[in-house]
Amino acid sequence: MEVIIAPVDQQARLAADAIEALLRRDDDSTLGLATGSSPLAVYGELIHRHEQHGLSFARARGFMLDEYVGLPADHPQRYHNVIAEELADRVHWDAERVHGPDGLAADIPAACADYERALARAGGVDLQLLGIGTDGHIGFNEPGSSLSSRTRIKSLAPQTRADNARFFGGDVDKVPVHCVTQGLGTISEARHLVLLASGRHKAEAVHQLVEGPISALWPATVMQLHPHATVLVDEAAASRLQLADYYRQTFAAKPAWQGL
Repeated sequence: MEVIIAPVDQQARLAADAIEALLRRDDDSTLGLATGSSPLAVYGELIHRHEQHGLSFARARGFMLDEYVGLPADHPQRYHNVIAEELADRVHWDAERVHGPDGLAADIPAACADYERALARAGGVDLQLLGIGTDGHIGFNEPGSSLSSRTRIKSLAPQTRADNARFFGGDVDKVPVHCVTQGLGTISEARHLVLLASGRHKAEAVHQLVEGPISALWPATVMQLHPHATVLVDEAAASRLQLADYYRQTFAAKPAWQGL
């Protein structure tokens, strides 16, 4: 696991560099898309590179991490709509090539199985963007999730609903109780995991992710088992890291050609 301590704008450039290098090398690559606040600066950087430097998403495929269950198709916080507004529409990415779990399916378990099959048909995810919750969740894999879990329905923890209330006008009662999420096993099959975190409220989760024991209590710790995982954090989110100086020294000495 590579840990890079950097301001949010530098995090965004580094993650966008990795995505751009992937798409320039293989333009039909598959990207894993996250929502929430963490990836917004990355999406902004990708939009800039599309507009100013011709970075194309025309042949790429996108797969979303998760989706709320039961939000109407036109709800602004439905993740299909969030990704369209924050990235896909602005880089002229055909909606037919951007996929997400179906939170409106009549048969949720069948829809989850269909999503797993769609991921497999696409050849898996080449680079997966991730955020982390204050309780250590990635995707919507709340504490207690199996480290080998697959796409499934989950109940959102009270802390997650409270954290996400800011997207629903501050009203936690408007935050759905259920979601569909890729499982930790599903996420772990992506070839490169890139997690971004900022703010002191993420510091304990980041500490557990990077330096704690692998445990279902902190779901993101499954990333410690991954052969190519990158964690990008700002100084506040890194404030609990015991080896922070070592991570800084390692990144400062990293060969320029290596990339993420």
